[in-house]
Amino acid sequence: MADFFKNDRKSYEEKWTDIGLFVKYGMISEEKFYDKAKDFVLLTNTTKKNFTLDEYKEKVAPIQTDKDGQLVYIYTNDPAKQDSFIQSANKKGYDVLLMNSPIDTHFLSHLEHKLEKTSLKRVDADVADKLINKEDAPEHVLTEEQATKVKSIFDKAINKSAYKVELESLSPDELPVTITMDEFMRRMKDMAAMGSGMGFYGSMPDNYKVVVNGNHKLITRILQEENEETQAELSKQAFDLALLSQGLLTGAELTEFVKRSVTLI
Repeated sequence: MADFFKNDRKSYEEKWTDIGLFVKYGMISEEKFYDKAKDFVLLTNTTKKNFTLDEYKEKVAPIQTDKDGQLVYIYTNDPAKQDSFIQSANKKGYDVLLMNSPIDTHFLSHLEHKLEKTSLKRVDADVADKLINKEDAPEHVLTEEQATKVKSIFDKAINKSAYKVELESLSPDELPVTITMDEFMRRMKDMAAMGSGMGFYGSMPDNYKVVVNGNHKLITRILQEENEETQAELSKQAFDLALLSQGLLTGAELTEFVKRSVTLI
């Protein structure tokens, strides 16, 4: 395998989809194989470009290193469903890896254990501004009193215990509302679903973070709206749009969203 990679990398990359599963499995299950394969295992990003571990580190280190010196690799396991998150990450200059093979949940955890000062986050684990903690966070445009009011409006409009509202100061170009799940909990649930002896996590209820972008013009509009019913409608609409982007809006709630959309046009 090492000779194939060295002698004909182009053909090796063309066949990577077929052989990658076996290489990754070998790296996870056998320490000696990991030591050999780390030089020819490939990471593929969403633009279908391939990199060795060393090549990828060199590519992303300048922009994807956080304020504590931790290198952050961002990945997607469903590029179609997570497209809005991928676009937000790309706008910040971040590269996104494609990790959607049956073994990648285990491979990600193994890589994180092996690579020094490196963590891996799914692209929808947080809003783009918070995926990698930097020093240059956007300034708050809301006062503390306004922020408290916005949180109260959204809490009432959503009224679901599984969704915890948090107000963040993000770029005005980001979405007004984004729904995320903690990276650790998501990964444990994915592994439980694969029958990895982590059934405890699989039985835990889903909990999501509702990130309200306090710097978005829609949030300012909601604050300035004097009619409480209109405030609630706009807040629920923004929340439902976030649900829709995650594939979490179904059934009667989807029907209600469509009806509300028509009235707001």
